[in-house]
Amino acid sequence: MQRRKFITLVGGAAASVPFATRAQQSMPVIGFLRSTTAADATEFVTAFRQGLKDTGYVEGQNVAIEFRWAEGRTDRLPALVDELIHWPVALIVGDAVAMLAAKSATTSVPIVFAAGGDPVGEGLVASLNRPGGNVTGVHFFGGVLGAKRLELLRQLVPKAGTIAMLVHPNTPNTEAERSDVQAAAQVSGQTLIVLDASNDREIDTSFATFVQRGAGALLIGSGAFTFSHRERLVALAARDALPATYHLKEFASIGGLMSYGASIADAYRQTGIYAGRILKGEKPGDLPVMRSTKFELVLNLRTARALGLAVPPTLLATADEVIE
Repeated sequence: MQRRKFITLVGGAAASVPFATRAQQSMPVIGFLRSTTAADATEFVTAFRQGLKDTGYVEGQNVAIEFRWAEGRTDRLPALVDELIHWPVALIVGDAVAMLAAKSATTSVPIVFAAGGDPVGEGLVASLNRPGGNVTGVHFFGGVLGAKRLELLRQLVPKAGTIAMLVHPNTPNTEAERSDVQAAAQVSGQTLIVLDASNDREIDTSFATFVQRGAGALLIGSGAFTFSHRERLVALAARDALPATYHLKEFASIGGLMSYGASIADAYRQTGIYAGRILKGEKPGDLPVMRSTKFELVLNLRTARALGLAVPPTLLATADEVIE
């Protein structure tokens, strides 16, 4: 009786230990850290797991994942990184802002990023081909597509002489994106109004300014901040009847007029592949930064009709996805 009681007690205690803690004893643990909320990354997590699976790793079978979310508060990132390092994790994966915090904290734990800005310019790696150190990742071209988005917006709203642009000032690639769009607007002879927003109040104030100054169309800057505020941004654009273009299809899926950009979900699948290769012994510094090759143009025809816009047939023909 005493022996059976002892076994039962031991089994119950083991069952009460968090899964990842027990798993850590027999399998590697990956730290997954993003500056956003968990809700903003559901599709990315699924894609990351697929990339791991492509290299032979399945969560719960031969690898564990510890998730951490800064929920838009970048000041929390250093503490979250510290938690993961002392778990300890075999490597850390996440967005550019989070991985910059990770790089500042460790030179030994491998880091794999998914970044839309310039990984070299932001200080993530020394070189795309030869990253060196403990960092590598996937570059999915965020801000550098600003001029292309402006061109597509001009095709939809050719008579818009004044274009509004809303950006988050602390997003790593904001300045490059701002310069890119400003140069393109100057060439096309359009007036560009660029305003910064770091919170809900500043977003509301910016939209009021855009309307007051007669903006005929709107370009939303790329980055985690605008993505996490996508419902608000799309709703305000609809309220003010501003034709707007965005950097991710998730905006168009909830009513945004148009989006053009790399597939971030596919970028996270690629980070999963790199994570698996590193777990198998490859060094991150020897793995070139991968570049996304999958770009998506998404048009929301329901929104176009609501705005009274006629979508050119040539634009329709080039769209990867059309929402009726």
